[in-house]
Amino acid sequence: MRNPSDIIPFPPSTTVDIDYWRSIRFLRGVNALNQLPPDTGREVAFAGRSNAGKSSAINRLTDQRGLARVSKTPGRTQLLNFFVVKPERHLVDLPGYGYARVPDSIRRHWGELLKRYLHERVALQGLVLLMDIRHPLTETDRQLLDSCAARELAVHVLLTKADKLSRGAASAALAQLKRALAATYPGATAQLFSALTGQGINEARTRLHDWLE
Repeated sequence: MRNPSDIIPFPPSTTVDIDYWRSIRFLRGVNALNQLPPDTGREVAFAGRSNAGKSSAINRLTDQRGLARVSKTPGRTQLLNFFVVKPERHLVDLPGYGYARVPDSIRRHWGELLKRYLHERVALQGLVLLMDIRHPLTETDRQLLDSCAARELAVHVLLTKADKLSRGAASAALAQLKRALAATYPGATAQLFSALTGQGINEARTRLHDWLE
């Protein structure tokens, strides 16, 4: 049995452009539309239910342990956090949804901010939607997919924590999700992902790079 407090080193990356990801830096946290960086260039947003592993995925993809703050407390990300990839290229960590224990007034503010960001942000090229492989396609996930479909925004789903299931069970979960997406959100794509083992990291990086560049 693994001790949860043990530090588990990331396996080495096999990508040749690792410096591209390691150069990403935090820019600012945004709590209002007038605080957003200029709406130019290209950016990719990360969204998902609280505790889906969003911050861990960002850290794994950028090969940086502390770029996005990881917490066991659901709803820790409470701002739109912008990260600079290079000039006019950003990653954006959106507030998690579903479990956040916050006042209704703050929840409504987040909802309006996210709605306007997703619908009005010209620089936004795609959304990475993270779902815990054990609890995929919740009602809130579907609502977010509906918003993206209305704008015709590209979506790529990471089924996170794939290491929690056997290989066969994980593959079955992915196949089931792909069938559901094809029926209702035919433009969305999906893959398995594990921040712990690095499974799916190159596939996810390729999608990010395509959107950013």
